[in-house]
This record gives sequence, C-alpha cells and structure tokens, in this order.
Amino acid sequence: MPLRWKRVLIKLSGEGLAGAAGFGIDPEIVGRLADDLVAARALGMEIGVVIGGGNLFRGSWMAAGGFDRVTGDHMGMMATVMNALAVREALKTRGLEVSVLSGLPMPTVCDTFTQRGGLQHFANDGVVMFAGGGGSPFFSTDTTAALRACEMKCDAILKATNVDGVYSADPRRDPNAVRFDELTFDEAIGRDLKVLDTSAFALARDNKIPIIVFSMQEPGSLVSVLKGEGRFTAVRG
Repeated sequence: MPLRWKRVLIKLSGEGLAGAAGFGIDPEIVGRLADDLVAARALGMEIGVVIGGGNLFRGSWMAAGGFDRVTGDHMGMMATVMNALAVREALKTRGLEVSVLSGLPMPTVCDTFTQRGGLQHFANDGVVMFAGGGGSPFFSTDTTAALRACEMKCDAILKATNVDGVYSADPRRDPNAVRFDELTFDEAIGRDLKVLDTSAFALARDNKIPIIVFSMQEPGSLVSVLKGEGRFTAVRG
C-alpha cells in the first residue's frame, strides 16, 4: 500500500521513555523507539518528533505544591530537551543524523527553534526533533505538537499512546470503554476525550491536519500506521 503522507509530526509521551521503572530514561526503550524512527525514515517519510517530559518533571508538580507554575513549566521544558537529546544520540548510533530545535532557548546544547530553521532541517536531514515546548508556560507538549505540525506544514499528527486508539474511557480501568475507529474533531472535543488537549484538537482542526492515535507498545507499529495499516483512531474534520 502506498504511503499516505509525506511529512508527519509524531507526539511521544515522556513517560513512555521510562519503561518499567516509571521514572527516568530507559536505554532499551529509547533504542526501540530509535529503531522505529529509522525504519520510518527508510520509507522516505519526513518526520518531526515532539517528546514530553513527564518521565523527568512536570510543571504541574510545582503548582500542586504551591510554587510558581511558570518556573515549573520552564523546568518541564528542560526535561523535554533532555529526552530529545537522548533519542538523538540513539539515532546517531544508528546512522541517522537528527537536529534538536528547542522552543526554550538553550544554545549550549541545541539550536533554538525557528520556522525557517525547522523547514531547512527537514530539507537537509528529513528528521527533526522539537524540544523545549513552545517556549512559553501554560501550554502542554500536545499543543506544541499541533503548533509545530502547523508551522512545518505536516500532513498528519501521530499521537503515540499505550492503547490502540481513542476510547470513551481508559480501557485499562473501564472494561466497558468503547473504542472509536474514527472521530471528527468536534466529536473529540465535545466528548471531552483526553487523548489530546482541547487546544491541540482545535489547532489541528482549524488547519485541517488529521490526528492519528495509535499504540507504540509493539515494535514496527509506527511503520504500519504510516502505511495506513494496523489499528488506530483517525480524528479529522
């Protein structure tokens, strides 16, 4: 089956890098993720990647303790840079050169994001990692993923989760949860489905970028989705 898209933005959770430990960065998980990205790139796909930082730090932890949310969010952005650098190194050992662009300026360790720079890195390397959130507090990495997808003119957003699509509730907790094969953006927002933030859904809807929700628990699942195969939920207009 021919590829459905030319350029995609993949949103990965930081928690997914922690493995069984539940915290930190598991080299084995990072290696498997890198293998999937290399295989996807070998198909000719241009790939942008946004990784969360929840395996290391969340800004909401600070807010819950009565501390300044802005400081907490900046710390969370730095956590996403750490994750991106780890994945970059795993990709480099597999022969794939990747640039990390940060919305929060950290010039000692990576370049600062600009739209022009991002598009140029796609043209040169084919794979770009977007870290540091959007550079501003109060916005999640889900929203960052939708924003970068719009700026980079991506054909689709792929949201990797621990389950094989969007459900009416968490299927790991609710045996009666209903799985959806396809949803409109308005249905996803109206049902208050938590797979992405409302702002991320709205950005993708307004820019007509479909969101594909799938599981990356099995090796090779990313390539299957890029070919339009496997199990996933498509959210579109």
